[in-house]
Amino acid sequence: MHKLSAALLVFVGGFVIMVLEIIGARYLAKDFGGSFYVWVSQIGVILTALALGYFAGGALADWWRRTALLAWLLAPAGVFTFFIPAFAQSWIEAILNRHPGETIPLLWQKLDPVIGSTFIFLLPCFVLATLSPYMVRLTVRHLGQVGRVSGLIYSASTVGSIAGVFVSGYVLIDYFSITHIFRGMGALTVVLGLMCLGLDRCFRMQATEGTSG
Repeated sequence: MHKLSAALLVFVGGFVIMVLEIIGARYLAKDFGGSFYVWVSQIGVILTALALGYFAGGALADWWRRTALLAWLLAPAGVFTFFIPAFAQSWIEAILNRHPGETIPLLWQKLDPVIGSTFIFLLPCFVLATLSPYMVRLTVRHLGQVGRVSGLIYSASTVGSIAGVFVSGYVLIDYFSITHIFRGMGALTVVLGLMCLGLDRCFRMQATEGTSG
């Protein structure tokens, strides 16, 4: 039951990450243009967030073996994501206004989308990426289960990301505004934090039963 709960958690986390990547590229394109550089920037920043999040999540799980800690990370990340439409435009304008002339040098045509994506999407995706290694560490009870559990967790996260790609491209963009999508993903991230609190209680009960047994 705990493995399935952990798999559901990382599934939703992977879903939100990929929605932010796809929708985020479209959001950046309205100011930075729909060039190849925007997509390269967005993909690169999200992959950086994943790499850092995986590392940090594993380290945090070794240090503090309770999912309640994740709630304290996910809740602010969710609020941040919810309010992206309210503050991100001013950040993007500040980036673009650094160039006095009408023509932006080629170097900054490449780097400005990276800066914008980093300011807006690195933090929430970094926090969401901590889920998978954290869940692996807390769900594995015996050394012999490491392969199966890690395979389950990362597969669930990847399936969630696949779902995020198709839902973003075929449903969300067609029926919802980008503002509503950001707010929905922010609310869903906060819900993930609440799920972590519930899972923390399950893990503690399991530990208590194991001790008493």
